[in-house]
Amino acid sequence: MKKMNLSELEERIGYQFHDRSLLELAVTHTSYANEHRREHTAHNERLEFLGDAVLETVSSEYLYRKYPDLGEGKLSKMRASMVCEPSLAIVAKRMGLPAFLRLGRGEESMGGREKDSITSDAVESVIGAIYLDSGFESAKEFILKHILTDLKTEELYYDNKTRLQEYVQERGMKLEYVLVSEQGPDHMKVFRISAVIDGESYGVGDGRTKKAASQNAARAALERLCI
Repeated sequence: MKKMNLSELEERIGYQFHDRSLLELAVTHTSYANEHRREHTAHNERLEFLGDAVLETVSSEYLYRKYPDLGEGKLSKMRASMVCEPSLAIVAKRMGLPAFLRLGRGEESMGGREKDSITSDAVESVIGAIYLDSGFESAKEFILKHILTDLKTEELYYDNKTRLQEYVQERGMKLEYVLVSEQGPDHMKVFRISAVIDGESYGVGDGRTKKAASQNAARAALERLCI
């Protein structure tokens, strides 16, 4: 973990807090709080809850305005993929947020800083912190800048596995994800998974989790299929 330099963290996320204790809280994981109970340390789960609600509202409005011809079902799928764990984990890494997380020693030793579940939750916590610090518009600006900026096409955030599944189902084909290999120690494993359609591998993807590797394999398959 980096020594807590709140100014550097503010620069990375592009927002200066009036109340910096909110930012410190946003990067404090439950594992850290549990190991510092004597200091009555709080954690970021409540901020995550709040940030999740703000993110859903902003992304819903964004899609509603950007795609006036799409129905509710398609909009819901797009929103789900935009704010899903892998997408938010990518955002966290782009900002360098994982380096600033306060984790317990046990979670740290298990590679918690690289877990999508933890880093994506931290993004939502930061959103919640910004919302409390200066309101909805500032939180919205953060979301538009860091999460929705690359949504020029559906490709980046539309769930690749869902797209590939829809493609094969429409054609009566069979899709399965096959684990090719896993390497590294338990806390730093890298999985390789192949997207297999009717017995033929159409794409291979790597990832720190099987879920992430499957998404990357699906994306590779979609590229091969020119979808």
